[in-house]
Amino acid sequence: MRRSMASTLSAPPDPLGRRLAAFRQESRVRAGSLIISLFGDAVLPRGGRIWLGSLIRLLQPLGVSERLVRTSVYRLAKDEWLQAESRGRRADYLLTDSGRQRFEEAARLIYAARAPRWDRRWRFVLVVGELPAREREALRRALFWHGFGMLGSDCFVHPGADLQAVFDDLVVEGLGPRLGCLMPMLAQESGAGGAADAAALVRRAWNLEELAAAYAGFVAAYEPIRAQLEAGAGDGPGDEVAFLLRLLLIHDYRRLLLRDPGLPDVLLPPAWPGRQARSLCRDLYRRLLAPSERHLENRMRLADGSVPAAVDLAARFADEGEAGG
Repeated sequence: MRRSMASTLSAPPDPLGRRLAAFRQESRVRAGSLIISLFGDAVLPRGGRIWLGSLIRLLQPLGVSERLVRTSVYRLAKDEWLQAESRGRRADYLLTDSGRQRFEEAARLIYAARAPRWDRRWRFVLVVGELPAREREALRRALFWHGFGMLGSDCFVHPGADLQAVFDDLVVEGLGPRLGCLMPMLAQESGAGGAADAAALVRRAWNLEELAAAYAGFVAAYEPIRAQLEAGAGDGPGDEVAFLLRLLLIHDYRRLLLRDPGLPDVLLPPAWPGRQARSLCRDLYRRLLAPSERHLENRMRLADGSVPAAVDLAARFADEGEAGG
């Protein structure tokens, strides 16, 4: 059973408590996805490994059972995200090389202070050869992961993707033998009078309405929590509560970014809710960082009983001026 702490009869009156209770009461949770969020946000900065027992204890207050953690970790290892390393009768779980690379790539998006800048050039991947239906679908999924939109069944577009990195990933996805069917291109608007503009291309290639609604939902869930923390007296939430909220905050935000094509600000609508979501996530994360790090210092352990070394995470969400001190 997942709901070891999910028997709450009524929702807590405060927004923070309601968010934690809502997660505990979810009928189904993708524990593997939550563990990925925990590894990327808290474990990777502390060396990228954690004792399985410590992982179980960190997630238990969210109602995630020991059995579900063990099953999810096993699946992540099978999918080559994690690998086990025995220490006597105990085992650490650590990131594989490919898992670490994927985490580091995601971190650049999650903790960015702003949307990427644009060089005003478009990246295209054109299908110029015959692709079987299965491989065409694999191509679509792989390019969607990189944020590409579609202008037609044979034309994929993005304003800032690294085309070489994209093609390298297509090889990893097993599409190497089909690269000869694909043509990468860079293009720039000619500025011809009366022609369609970039906004028209964006509307054609991406469905931003659904993503905007999802970002608005994120803001609706977490803005009351920020207001609660701003209005609260004393030292704020306890260390464990701060850690749990930080984990859910990043987990929810990361899942939104998986759907976000990563368009530059100049290509987004003026009132794009993703900007507010980024600012909100940044502010809450900074408020929660110190107490949540204390919790990790007290509870996170390796299989040999040692405490993983902490690192300064103040640069997360920092712009260039802040990062430079």
